[in-house]
Amino acid sequence: MELETSLEAVRGRGGAEGIERVLGRYNEKNRATFKFDPADEEKRKKLCEGILNILEKDTQTSCQVACLEALRILSRDKKVLVPVTTKENMQILMRLAKLDMTEDTLEDVSNFPVIVEALKCLCNIVFNSAIAQKLSLELNLAAMLCNLLKKCKDQQFVDDIKCFDLRLLFLLSLLHTDIRSQLHHELQGLQVLTQALESSFSIKWTEKYKAAEEHDGSPLSLQETDCAIEALKALFNVTLDSWNVHSENESHQFRYMAAILRHCLLTVGPTEDKTEELHSNAINLLSNIPVSCLDVLISPSTQEETVLKYNGMNMDAIQVLLDFMEKRIDKGSSYREGLTPVLSLLTECCRAHRNIRKFIKAQVLPPLRDVSNRPEVGTTVRNKLVRLMTHVDLGVKQIAAEFLFVLCKERVDNLLKYTGYGNAAGLLAARGLLAGGRGDLWYSDDEDTDTEEYKSAKPNINLITGHVEEPMPNPMDEMTEEQKEYEAMKLVNMFDKLSREEVIKPMGVRPDGTMTPLEETICQYQANDQDSSDSD
Repeated sequence: MELETSLEAVRGRGGAEGIERVLGRYNEKNRATFKFDPADEEKRKKLCEGILNILEKDTQTSCQVACLEALRILSRDKKVLVPVTTKENMQILMRLAKLDMTEDTLEDVSNFPVIVEALKCLCNIVFNSAIAQKLSLELNLAAMLCNLLKKCKDQQFVDDIKCFDLRLLFLLSLLHTDIRSQLHHELQGLQVLTQALESSFSIKWTEKYKAAEEHDGSPLSLQETDCAIEALKALFNVTLDSWNVHSENESHQFRYMAAILRHCLLTVGPTEDKTEELHSNAINLLSNIPVSCLDVLISPSTQEETVLKYNGMNMDAIQVLLDFMEKRIDKGSSYREGLTPVLSLLTECCRAHRNIRKFIKAQVLPPLRDVSNRPEVGTTVRNKLVRLMTHVDLGVKQIAAEFLFVLCKERVDNLLKYTGYGNAAGLLAARGLLAGGRGDLWYSDDEDTDTEEYKSAKPNINLITGHVEEPMPNPMDEMTEEQKEYEAMKLVNMFDKLSREEVIKPMGVRPDGTMTPLEETICQYQANDQDSSDSD
């Protein structure tokens, strides 16, 4: 009923006030509607056309807001966007969003609700329509959004405008690779978005890459948090494939960004969930920053600071990352999306920065004392990470194992001490280290010191399980030699049958530590033995 009444109103029967009143009722009823009746699809298309005809003309602000709210609700349905996604109609919405404005500032506060609603409509339309995404490039929408963002920088009461401007930039950079490239290389998108992120935190700099820390600072407001999150998401898209720094200016830009992200990690939002979302997006962006620029996450600590220190460096941000990692492990679900980014970031930081690695190792892999339990049993961070080494998700278990391997300076004997051979076998096989040794990367030569408790228990540790086991009776002690031979042949025949039926494939280890079918391994060792006897 409201749909038909709204359609009649926008056809010109009732004037601006009547249109505003009728659409207001339609908006109120459908505010939370995301699924629409397919039978009314044509009527909704006509309503979109009628609304855009009204918006094309100059009408009072309240009527524009009601029309834009209705169009935003209707644009949730992809099927009604055909009449909306034309060049002329996109330009109408861009004009209402002040994206074609030449003035240097946003002065008319009364127009702000219209700007916000027009940006919301553009967000829905761009997200739901491939045609709109192509038109956005043709109409140079990204450049206009960057221009509007600059005007929001020093203005009050524009947080909503800034938030939806950033959201639209995020969607454009996500859905259109050409726009992502345009933002990075032509529109100074890194600088514009970084400034937008910085303004969300009101940062005061004490040094080049060091922000003033407010230990009793109040949480961010909901609007500030949302603006920061949208800026982080847009920056993530723009900085994809930024692993290599090619100039001093790029290096400065990424270090500056990392310093802001450090401040972000030490900031809390209005709720625990918002804080986690903020930190999660900050971690995603940190993963895109060249690892050589992440040294700004730690800084020399002054005596006045009551912070977590290690070797004279401020480790507050690293501790936040560790706490975030453990919290994500404890959630027990969505490891690939929620846990792997922070684990990957910590792994790269540990590879490149010695102080970070040593601080994290002291937290995650402290010197062993009690080895009576298996490494995967318990509630410590080490126990939780070792459990992940045998996770069903290949990506999760690989990054968890890699993280622990890097903490052990990529030394196989160190890793086995903390995890046991059984848990580490997957990583060692993948890296060709089943025969022992170490990875390719060089680490400092400082030696790990074992505790007295570990040294005394070491001879009794089962290398496979990684803990001290109670002595078990040998079932072969009471067997005769004939019984032993019978059981051995029985086992051989079982393996042979499984192998011939290709249920299993016996594997061996080459001298270089990589795995290969058992037949090849035997042949190689026989060839080596023949060479040795010939030389003798």
